[in-house]
Amino acid sequence: MSLIVGIPACSKQINELSQHATPARYGAALMAASGALPVLLPPVGEGMLEVLDRLDGLLLDGSPSNIEPARYGVATDETPGQHDPERDDTTLALARAALARGMPVLAICRGIQELNVALGGTLHQRVHELPGRLDHRSGGGTPDHMFRLKHMVTLSGRLARLVGATEIMVNSLHGQAIDRPAEGLVVEAVAPDGTIEAVRVANAPGWAFGVQFHPEWHVQTDAPSRAIFEAYGAACAAYSAGLRRAA
Repeated sequence: MSLIVGIPACSKQINELSQHATPARYGAALMAASGALPVLLPPVGEGMLEVLDRLDGLLLDGSPSNIEPARYGVATDETPGQHDPERDDTTLALARAALARGMPVLAICRGIQELNVALGGTLHQRVHELPGRLDHRSGGGTPDHMFRLKHMVTLSGRLARLVGATEIMVNSLHGQAIDRPAEGLVVEAVAPDGTIEAVRVANAPGWAFGVQFHPEWHVQTDAPSRAIFEAYGAACAAYSAGLRRAA
């Protein structure tokens, strides 16, 4: 039987109707490199926690939306109109519950920010406006252009061992980023401007990493991207077999 990994969906308004969706590339990467089938998790709040009993892993995917700043104790909203409170209600609870049970968690882009906020960390709302920081936003163009491998990051710790390198090219595109890492998060990748690009949940009983970049986009052609998804798949398989594999 195939592994089953849950991917939280976003709440979107399409043709004036509320719909739930996420980019197909996340599920495609799971099938291509993790040996897992994706199941979309509707953003309907903490009621979705019951589905964790049926899953072998949780993948917190990216999204154009931002986490509401009130979720991490900030009153000023620098990106009004760009939030998805239904997703926040769902993913923050899912992340905490999945980590507590030792379920493998891979958090990508918005996902790494959700992971940080769920555990008590904070975010920069407009990282490109900070002194000395680069503009990590997409810059427009075709999807292939936006998600190209475009800047180097320095890796350390277990992530460096996982991909077999201390420097890799990545395809980050984001306006927000981790400010204060939550307690228990270990920073394992940084961009040249100091922006946090990857974290590991050191005190989680299972495999748990977050990356600000998008390994799902180049999983077929980029060795580090594929290594991340293969390691995640192996952790999901171990969890499914009743063995907790630490990050």
